[in-house]
Amino acid sequence: MNTLVKQTWAGLRVLLVMTVLLGILYPLAVWAIARIPGPAGHAEGSVVTQNGQAVGSSLIGVDPVPADPAHDPWFHTRPSAAGPGMPSGASNKGPYDEDLVKTIGERKDVIARREGVSPDQVPPDAVTASGSGLDPDISVAYADLQAQRVARNTGLSLDRVKQLIEQNTSGAGIGVPGVDVLPLNLAVRAAAGGAH
Repeated sequence: MNTLVKQTWAGLRVLLVMTVLLGILYPLAVWAIARIPGPAGHAEGSVVTQNGQAVGSSLIGVDPVPADPAHDPWFHTRPSAAGPGMPSGASNKGPYDEDLVKTIGERKDVIARREGVSPDQVPPDAVTASGSGLDPDISVAYADLQAQRVARNTGLSLDRVKQLIEQNTSGAGIGVPGVDVLPLNLAVRAAAGGAH
């Protein structure tokens, strides 16, 4: 009986110490480190602001929804595997999954109609979701495909839109140079006079 009481007290002490260490001190330490200048921006979601207002995150791609689909002045992101209210993540469907093949075909048709091109001109990243489903970057090919529509709907020249694409292209894309959609859309909005 004496051994059982000793073991119980030892277990309770370990539980208490681990609760304080891992339940209180460790989270406080992580929180404090996240407040150090530099990492603080990433810890708070890498919020992008314009005129003092939060307009998005530099790490999360959110597809803009035009007020009028017939007048769409925005560059679009890759499709998301994460649905409304769902965490980020991949669909885990492979290239032989009939639902995925059908979905990709439907996406290709929608984008081809929106951009006024044939479906075989739609780049792969325009119709396939990323591993996280929330990539902020698209390929230069997908941005170039959208340039004509954006120019037409904003009143900007095609050369100016392509210049904005180039200014927002970095080496941080999908294995190749990528275009960050949020800053690109903000640049388009500024160049067009903020009317969109």
